[in-house]
Amino acid sequence: MENYFPQTPFAGRRIHLGVTGSIAAYKALDLLRAFHKHGMRVSATLTESAARFVTPLSFKALGAETVYSAMFPGGQNHRDVDPAFDNNADVLGHLTPGAQADAFIILPASATTLARLAHGLADEILSAQALAFPQPLVLVPAMNPRMWANPATQANCAVLRSRGHLILDPDDGVVACNEKGRGKLTDLRLAYLAVLARLAPQDMRQRRLLLTLGPTREQWDGVRFWSNLSTGFMGACFAIAAFLRGAEVFAVCGPNCPWLPEQIKRIDVHSAEEMFVASTALWETMDFGIFAAAVADFYPEPFGTGKFKKNQATDELSIVFRKTNDILAHIGSRKHAAQKIVGFAAETSDLEKSVLDKLKHKNADLLVGNLVGVNKTGSGFATQVNQVFIADKQGKAEHWPTLPKADVAWRVLDWLLRL
Repeated sequence: MENYFPQTPFAGRRIHLGVTGSIAAYKALDLLRAFHKHGMRVSATLTESAARFVTPLSFKALGAETVYSAMFPGGQNHRDVDPAFDNNADVLGHLTPGAQADAFIILPASATTLARLAHGLADEILSAQALAFPQPLVLVPAMNPRMWANPATQANCAVLRSRGHLILDPDDGVVACNEKGRGKLTDLRLAYLAVLARLAPQDMRQRRLLLTLGPTREQWDGVRFWSNLSTGFMGACFAIAAFLRGAEVFAVCGPNCPWLPEQIKRIDVHSAEEMFVASTALWETMDFGIFAAAVADFYPEPFGTGKFKKNQATDELSIVFRKTNDILAHIGSRKHAAQKIVGFAAETSDLEKSVLDKLKHKNADLLVGNLVGVNKTGSGFATQVNQVFIADKQGKAEHWPTLPKADVAWRVLDWLLRL
């Protein structure tokens, strides 16, 4: 999973992963590995049908702490269930996840399992565990498109949604049987984030956040542009963190920014002027603004849509550059008392002075600064970590050690909410 998904806030949390009979069952192993990568503890349950596609041993080998595969000690069917992982030591295994797990996801969820859950059946271990789990489930169906479209399946999903369970609808595409339609397991990243959202504090719910991220490209001729080394990674960390905490996120993205979940309202732009227009149009209804984009301060006076030929110039080439609109300063001059904005300062020297000056002159509430440059490591563009100096308008300032950018974003949001 992407490294802009936060880790520290979720390390040590317990996830229970249910797996049912589908060719997509093998993807549950990738989900297990993603949970482990970010420090979470995982137990798993395989239905008898799931164990025909993937084995309990595979989950145990990848670090699942407990793997259930039968309701009763000794297994349901010794021909089909590996007795080494049939929860012999836990006669109350059908209740344990409900008492220990912080979140419960079933991926893939078959039509049979959806029907069991909708009707409150507990005739095998996974449905019994789900019935005993006191919180809403995350359900990720995968099946033949005709099975998914069947009125019985849709009625069962409607019942489950009415009870507060989250169902991630299948994608449209070609499934294992070579039929085309809606039934393909959705993007694993969406399933992963759905679990994190169950664990995250919802302290930004009903808040609207405007976010800018990535570089801008200032076109000169038909093939050349003026830009910088920003990848949008830091901004993507903010977008994901705020989304997980319940915010409605509007992300104005420069070129080649990272993937974001479909629930985030993404506006793709290229130039500084396009980013300025999109941001100012959205700002009035926002609660927060985080301006993490590396916006070009100047743009070249355009040559035109054609390619400038080398033989059109002498040994020297002069290009006129003009100032771009300052998005942070403009938004800062327009914000009302209830709105809060976070600015960024990417500097090559004098970091503290630049941060404090920019905090004042841009009318920001919080300013995050970091050192950048081609020889700078552990901070700045195109890295997964950052080392920052932060100051707010109340006079508080801190130096943070090198941290994953996802954790920097999470901690900045904590600070922002305290202002």
